[in-house]
Amino acid sequence: MIPEHVRGQLDAAYSDEKYQQIRALWKHHSVSEDQRSIEGLMSTLTEDCEYVMRPSGTKWQGKDGATRFYSELLSAFPDIKFELQNIVIGPQGVYEEADVSGTLLGNWQDWRGDGQRIECSIQIFFPWDEAAGKFRGEIIHLDYDRILARYGVCQVA
Repeated sequence: MIPEHVRGQLDAAYSDEKYQQIRALWKHHSVSEDQRSIEGLMSTLTEDCEYVMRPSGTKWQGKDGATRFYSELLSAFPDIKFELQNIVIGPQGVYEEADVSGTLLGNWQDWRGDGQRIECSIQIFFPWDEAAGKFRGEIIHLDYDRILARYGVCQVA
């Protein structure tokens, strides 16, 4: 059985105009992230956006939560770099795969900043809100176990 919200995604209308709108906003989001512009990032999100880390399930709610997410991430990894590997843009939003690297200088989630350079792959889905013409946040897939095993990242006590 297909859940109703997924059925809605399957039935989403496609047009070149919508594609260009979603693509342009994703590019603005990406450039804002590279420039460390919280204001620019927030301009791409709905007021009730949600950031979700998978598989941990950690969530940040609304623009206040998204601001905390980015402030903490960019403080912990001041040199973080996303190298896009694949991207899909459609009426449902944007899906991307990227190689990420950065130096863990501050605490982030349960990780203690120890100056270690971390490299990993990440998958992110930016769900599209048609009515608002913005993203409803991000669903971020990060393989914590692999990072812990590879780097032995220390957890915050």
